[in-house]
Amino acid sequence: MWGITRTRYADCNGSEASEETGIVLNIGGVIQVLCGDVLNRFPETRLAELWNTSKGCLEDLSSLCDDYDSGKGEFYFDRDPDAFKCIIELYYYGEIHIKRGICPICFVKEMEFWKIDLYFLDDCCKGDLQEAEDELAEIAEKVQTILVDREGDPSARGWQCFQMCLWKLLEKPESSLSARVIAIVSFLFILISSVVMCVGTIPDLQVEDAEGNPIEHPILEAIETTCIGWFTVEYVLRLISSPNKVKFVLSFMNIIDFMAIMPFYVVLTLTSLGTAMMELANVQQAVQALRIMRIARIFKLARHSSGLQTLTSALKSSFSELGMLLMYMGVGVFLFSALAYTLEQSHPETMFTSIPQSFWWAVITMTTVGYGDIYPKTTLGRCNAAVSFLCGVIAIALPIHPIINNFVIFYNKQQVLETAAKHEIELMALRSSEACAEESGPHIQRRSVGVAAGVWDNAMRSCHSDTYIPLLKDPRAGVQTPSLDRSFDSS
Repeated sequence: MWGITRTRYADCNGSEASEETGIVLNIGGVIQVLCGDVLNRFPETRLAELWNTSKGCLEDLSSLCDDYDSGKGEFYFDRDPDAFKCIIELYYYGEIHIKRGICPICFVKEMEFWKIDLYFLDDCCKGDLQEAEDELAEIAEKVQTILVDREGDPSARGWQCFQMCLWKLLEKPESSLSARVIAIVSFLFILISSVVMCVGTIPDLQVEDAEGNPIEHPILEAIETTCIGWFTVEYVLRLISSPNKVKFVLSFMNIIDFMAIMPFYVVLTLTSLGTAMMELANVQQAVQALRIMRIARIFKLARHSSGLQTLTSALKSSFSELGMLLMYMGVGVFLFSALAYTLEQSHPETMFTSIPQSFWWAVITMTTVGYGDIYPKTTLGRCNAAVSFLCGVIAIALPIHPIINNFVIFYNKQQVLETAAKHEIELMALRSSEACAEESGPHIQRRSVGVAAGVWDNAMRSCHSDTYIPLLKDPRAGVQTPSLDRSFDSS
């Protein structure tokens, strides 16, 4: 049997001495000595197989370890010693924990090498592993998006090619100079339209119609019409070039775009029906409401601002904290408004005529706004008000930190994913160019100046080759995506 013999004592006085046989492991330069009885607790693992290998079977020995030093009696493994410290916990404690600083994806490969099933990984670490797999899937998705934006789909022909070029021109400002110019022009139209909408409400700039009613200045109305025309053309072209029409229509930002355009045409339609229709009170109120809906166009700025997009995504991930905040405020408003109504009934000049009417006082008090239009006049009512705004400050302050923390985490994650995706694109382009140079010789090497035009084919081929980084299966999409371990480790 391979191994060494060492003496074990039951107590510090040396009584009940016994002998244990173990093996010496050299894991990346770090020496570890493990007992055979401990390794046999999990006989299907690599170390247990190594322990049970007969002394004369050199072929089995070479398949289980990288090298064996007969002089020192050491089995050498070219593996990560820090990860191995976590691996040996299985033999002593029956479970494995991933230490901080170790990449979960790399650790899974270490477990596969040592023939240890993921079942022994503790549940707390499985969550970190799932998070890492999701990040890798997002990086792979970003890589594919960048490749499509740069080179397009080589299989696209005719209308599909035109549709893809138009989509990149309107939706991908970073894809070309012309797309960036269109994005800037669209941004300016949004600003001009918002400014015109605000300036048009100044009385000195308004004019009177035939009936003496104030209306917007004709020049401002012409500018407004021009902006709406640009928004309409942009929306229609984006809808035509969209690869998924249903997803495009149901997108939140596209709904905002439609809401910013729709009031203008509804008002124009009602106006064209004649003055008899416009004289109806309900129609006039509807027109006024539709004009107010023009403020939705300010949200179009989020399309051209990564900061606003990050804020929106962070708020989406903080729905539970926002719900907790609303719950705290709702309970407080109901409680303190009821108390204020009850305590103020004894005063002859009370301002609290009902509990629903007291809701407004409770809201402005708990949020420390305090307009002063409603206030308590009794001593007990003032004490109730003091307690209410103290509780309001606490209720608002408690969920704020988790919301801010979610924003910071999401923002940092987006930066890491974008950096990792760019690094992976550079690595894939470098690998593809080197592969072309090595496989095809000087003839293709002379043509490598234009290799960027074929990054898509070469990169996609390298993703599925044996020489590339192993594949990681994306459980959400049901397809295989490249496991970008190098980018993940660097992040």
